[in-house]
Amino acid sequence: MSVAAESPSDGFRISQLIYDTRYRSYTIQIFALLVLMLSFAWLIDNAVQNLARLGKTFEFGFLFETAAYDINQRLIDYDSTSSHGRAAIVGILNTLLVALMGCITATIIGVTAGVLRLSNNWLVAKIMTVYVEAFRNVPVLVWILIVVAVINESLPAPNAFRGDDGLTGFLFDTTFFTNRGFYIPAPVFEGGSTFVVIVFLLSLVGISIFGRYAAKRQEATGQILPVFRIKLAIFFVPTLLVFFILGMPISLEYPELKGFNFQGGVFMRDSLIGLWLALSIYTGAFTAEIVRAGILSVSKGQTEASFALGLRPNRTMNLIILPQALRVIVPPLISQYLNLTKNSSLAIAVGYMDATGTLGGITLNQTGREMECILLLMAFYLAVSLLISAVMNVYNERVKLKER
Repeated sequence: MSVAAESPSDGFRISQLIYDTRYRSYTIQIFALLVLMLSFAWLIDNAVQNLARLGKTFEFGFLFETAAYDINQRLIDYDSTSSHGRAAIVGILNTLLVALMGCITATIIGVTAGVLRLSNNWLVAKIMTVYVEAFRNVPVLVWILIVVAVINESLPAPNAFRGDDGLTGFLFDTTFFTNRGFYIPAPVFEGGSTFVVIVFLLSLVGISIFGRYAAKRQEATGQILPVFRIKLAIFFVPTLLVFFILGMPISLEYPELKGFNFQGGVFMRDSLIGLWLALSIYTGAFTAEIVRAGILSVSKGQTEASFALGLRPNRTMNLIILPQALRVIVPPLISQYLNLTKNSSLAIAVGYMDATGTLGGITLNQTGREMECILLLMAFYLAVSLLISAVMNVYNERVKLKER
């Protein structure tokens, strides 16, 4: 009986890095990484040399210098004697405020318009079509300028509310819409208000827990609880009980007309209102098309089957159509939220001081630190975009269909 002798394996050769499929992919990746690192090294070295020729250094000490300029809209205390770093924080908070308000409002507008575009009412469907096509095909900067101009030209001046024959405000004269901006009541927190806020936050957690419990109960038994009414009770009752038991520790400061303007309350400038509304309506048009496409992606036969089972239209939408449509809606909706946040950088066109207007505008011009300011601005928008993407991707994982 003969035994075949194994041929000795060949040793490793350099040519295998290219011709051997076991090593080729690693070779390409390492080569691409080296090219990328060398490119970054060249850019950094080139920047350092250019800064040296201009007599500049790369440092962020300018953030602690006095800013010496005012910011017309701010969420935290700030004046012209504050530092450039605090000015940048004020601008960043202003950007986040517009982005948060815009995303919420654009979602409400988009979902409503998207559903109404599918309405059987011919007039309603056509009106929504005109809205979507008009706003989608005109640059957002144009809409920002138009909305701000409408606010300035159509709303009354603050002194129009003066005297017995003057205009009256909204909500029992507590809210005033003027061409300078909106004046609304401001909350005043006194002793014991912390407990009210804690109970309110716990109520929100309770609403989430109850919603999951109701959904699991319905899946297991088919019994439908009055979810909306119970959630509404959880939202209001515990907070109001603690609020009155502690002697109403949270009050409101109302705006009052003094001199030529209102004093007190919360002041939202016309530039903030115009930017917020324009971005919301513009992004809402894109969101409406996303929602419409998501709903149309669900087979019409499922809707007809649910009606045959006796489900009402609202139950059909909540239990059958939306859960399946969300897997189509959420991914492109993330892009719209990112676009809205980045489009807020157009605020400088209407005088709203956001991160671009402070850190990337006045601070940059005053200090001459172009590279540092631009890098910080890029890092801010990158961090916000990644955070929005991460949160929405987590939500997308929760709502997507689970396959067996």
